[in-house]
Amino acid sequence: LLAVGLAGLPLAVLGRGPLAWAAGAETDPRAFVSRLADQAMETMVAKGISDADRIARFRLLFLDAFDLPTIARRVLARAWNRATPAQQAEFLKLFEDVVVLTWSTRCKDYGEDLRHTVVGVVDDGERGISVESRVERARQQPFSLQWRLKRDEAGALRVVDLVVEGASMAITYRDEYAAVIRANNDQFDGLLAALRANLVKLRGG
Repeated sequence: LLAVGLAGLPLAVLGRGPLAWAAGAETDPRAFVSRLADQAMETMVAKGISDADRIARFRLLFLDAFDLPTIARRVLARAWNRATPAQQAEFLKLFEDVVVLTWSTRCKDYGEDLRHTVVGVVDDGERGISVESRVERARQQPFSLQWRLKRDEAGALRVVDLVVEGASMAITYRDEYAAVIRANNDQFDGLLAALRANLVKLRGG
């Protein structure tokens, strides 16, 4: 349940410290994504940050910049409506923990000398906003990102998906979790149990 194809990429949008910035303060899509990426790069190369501090900082920024409920509903698709309110609430918390622990522990080893550039913005109105960007790395091939954003009722931007070299975060998790549900006779509790077990592994015990 690690979504390995995405977990090692720079999805973590961390700041220099807790609450380094408020996502809702930036309403321009290009500037919003640029600031997120800049924070990620700075944190990836930062020295002397403990794992606990890195995880705590990432959790704060992830919850601020990403629309977790929307992402969770997209990940579960029709299974979301079949789950009880209690199951939905537990999934949201487990999914948050899986994403935070996976990304925050992987990103610290990603590497230095990264350069992020926004190359285009497409605003499709009610369908959302797509920001295309490119990450260049020393002695490695560059890769492309597509940040899919939406505005809340107050006009603040939130990330609802991230596509890395054509691989959607939401679709990757959706396919993985749908397979887990099918393997458990379409019982939603089977997915929750698998997520709990995955968190034990991520926490090292």
